[in-house]
Amino acid sequence: MIKDLWLVGIGTGNPAHVTLEGMAALREAAVVLVPHKGAGKDELAALRYAILDAARSPARVVPFTYPERDPALPYQTRVDLWHDEIARRWQAALQDTPPEGPVALLVWGDPALYDSTLRIAGRLAPAPRVRVIPGITAVQALTAAHAIPLNAINGPIQITTGRQLRDAGWPEGQDSVVVMLDGGCAFLALDPEGVEIWWGAYLGSPDQILMHGALADVSEAIVARRAEARARHGWIMDTYLMRRTPARA
Repeated sequence: MIKDLWLVGIGTGNPAHVTLEGMAALREAAVVLVPHKGAGKDELAALRYAILDAARSPARVVPFTYPERDPALPYQTRVDLWHDEIARRWQAALQDTPPEGPVALLVWGDPALYDSTLRIAGRLAPAPRVRVIPGITAVQALTAAHAIPLNAINGPIQITTGRQLRDAGWPEGQDSVVVMLDGGCAFLALDPEGVEIWWGAYLGSPDQILMHGALADVSEAIVARRAEARARHGWIMDTYLMRRTPARA
């Protein structure tokens, strides 16, 4: 049973992205649950272990195997069942040796932005006391890497997913759009006229890749670079900002 659950935002996997509060929490936690996502993704677990080493955390590390989603199911059903199974595996991993203090999870980016760890925590019974330590988001890491502001002057910004962009197109009334969780280069479905893109992968890491330009000019190059990087690493985490150039009178 998990009585206290601490969700520590770890940015994009760079130990320097973890706040002082996050580092302190990792030193104070009794247990850290570390997911292992299967063949070709050992590097993701290694990044978490590197952060624990940087924090000098004395916590007991408990690994668990991440479940796969069933692609045959409708999207919402697939995600709901996946979350149920993750929560079950958290509890099963601790069944034989219950924690004698807080249990921590290292969460990519920030637990509040396009991450489901808080929703999974809500499936635990009895409900634990949840503490959230915020982290640097991929959005912040992207704009910092490109040295650009997120929004135009006095302009709104919409953050969406690749699935939404592909299904619904460019968000109505928006000039600046950030896209996350895009496994299929959804920008290819857009009319590229007048659109500028800032793309980044492995942000904040030694493997960081950045590309920028008019969407019409760089989209195919991004697709090729992304495929090459994913084949080399076995995984990829990327995000991008697109901005429409205001029409001039």
